Amino acid sequence: MRTGERPGPQARGFGYLGLLFFIALTAAALAALGQRWSLAAQRERERELVFRGQAIVRAIESYAAATPGRPAYPQSLDDLVEDRRSLRPRHHLRQRYADPFTGEADWALIPAPPPALGFLGVRSRSDRLLLMSKGPDGMPVERASGLQFAAQPLPALAGKP
Repeated sequence: MRTGERPGPQARGFGYLGLLFFIALTAAALAALGQRWSLAAQRERERELVFRGQAIVRAIESYAAATPGRPAYPQSLDDLVEDRRSLRPRHHLRQRYADPFTGEADWALIPAPPPALGFLGVRSRSDRLLLMSKGPDGMPVERASGLQFAAQPLPALAGKP
């Protein structure tokens, strides 16, 4: 081929075809990366849900143990953050944890058994499907709202009228 001549029909379009192929590969790689990032974020939210739920259970147990006289359950999450039942306020829970799936501190409270007042646990309000198939207690779980975190019922309150 001489200088200044155009290439023949068999040499046209290979650069354009190569660019399209490169764009398609890049798009597929980015889609796979996005899917992987989404799964990692979901797993992190699930781990955080378990951590926060267990922290609230420990705080409920601490609240019940710190009750002077007859053991009692807290009435709200605020009672766990600042317990003003004695002269010196106690903090059973560092802060009012937000539900990782809803982004709000709007936990569904699990009520205490009938003779007692207050709540003995929490669960998420989100109906989002979970990646984990079993909860920390080994029970099967499908949705975030099915994962319940509850303290053991207080023996001093069980069966009392």
